[in-house]
Amino acid sequence: MSGQLNSIRPMFVEKVSTQMINQLLDDVFMDGIVSEMEKEAITEESNIRSDKARRLIDSVRKKGLETACKKMISHIQSRDPELSAVLGLSCGHPAPPEPQMEGQGSSSTPPSIDVFWKEKQSDKGVYPGTREAINNRVALVITNITFMNQCLNREGAEKDEENMETLLKGLGYEVVKYRNLTGRAIEDAVIDFSKRPKLKDTDSVVVVIMSHGRLGVVAGVSTRSQTFEDDHFSLDKIYRHLGPEDCPALLNKPKIIIIQACRGDERGAIIFNDQHPPENPPVSDDANIQEDAIRIEHKEKDFIWLLSCTPDTVSHRSPTKGSLLVQFLVDVFNASAERDDLEELFRKVQHRFEDFPIGNRRQMPTRDRCTLTKRFYFYPGLI
Repeated sequence: MSGQLNSIRPMFVEKVSTQMINQLLDDVFMDGIVSEMEKEAITEESNIRSDKARRLIDSVRKKGLETACKKMISHIQSRDPELSAVLGLSCGHPAPPEPQMEGQGSSSTPPSIDVFWKEKQSDKGVYPGTREAINNRVALVITNITFMNQCLNREGAEKDEENMETLLKGLGYEVVKYRNLTGRAIEDAVIDFSKRPKLKDTDSVVVVIMSHGRLGVVAGVSTRSQTFEDDHFSLDKIYRHLGPEDCPALLNKPKIIIIQACRGDERGAIIFNDQHPPENPPVSDDANIQEDAIRIEHKEKDFIWLLSCTPDTVSHRSPTKGSLLVQFLVDVFNASAERDDLEELFRKVQHRFEDFPIGNRRQMPTRDRCTLTKRFYFYPGLI
């Protein structure tokens, strides 16, 4: 069915009216196909009719779900039979059925996703992902919302939790959730996660931690201090708990870490002139390097982090829509995860912050300590 939406996309963008776009958007929102945030993005980010049409059909199409595409087609048929006929979707003139891949049988996987996945399995520059491994994906989501010091409560964080859970499930991950943990409990949750039986069979894991923070730490809910000295979790511990020594099940598998938390209290903007000194050229070092370590595995490899802001600066969150990082993550992943690798997805998220929507404030997410040696794809809708 996503192939059917692919085939009608150019004509749909050309022919659909603004009124019809709004009606279809209401329909797919009520069906649970698009989130409230996605709906707002489609209606608010551009006033151009064709842009809205593209975003609508792509939001449904790139979910990679046959039921979502079927519902979209059904809504077009019922709301505008004339447009449906032009698109070849009317009840009397159905679009031709999608061809089945050889050996695909009754699988509901869209052929385009299946072909893309099969191509990548022979690419040595891509992390392998069998169907079984993708079916065993698991993610950890920790969200601190309510603190002992009520002044620290994070309004809108419930929305972040909901949006991340929906996104990760759509990418094939079983989501393990925790709320309102102390620093020690956050560490315990990460340790428990590292021992889950599924990890030996998965192709990747995602760990999302959302709380207050400062450089290198996130706050536990028992903290009473603005510096979180009395209750925090050191983010560096994630490397140990998910690294090869403590968690051999994740050896050579991508470990995707997303942190929504401030890293200080400075604003992420400065005023400057156009005079910039040239950057220092890189210094080469041809010295011979010898290492006598007995272990032959890398101590830290296959990690990639996306932190919500640069060091020492703040992150921004709406009390009604949640954090900007999660909003943009959901939007970019839903639009592009079907074909883009993880690092390209993160780059697109960062790009969204260039035109910042909040006055003279600024925020720029940061990719940190990336040790991925290959490209990683999510293949949404494959399973």
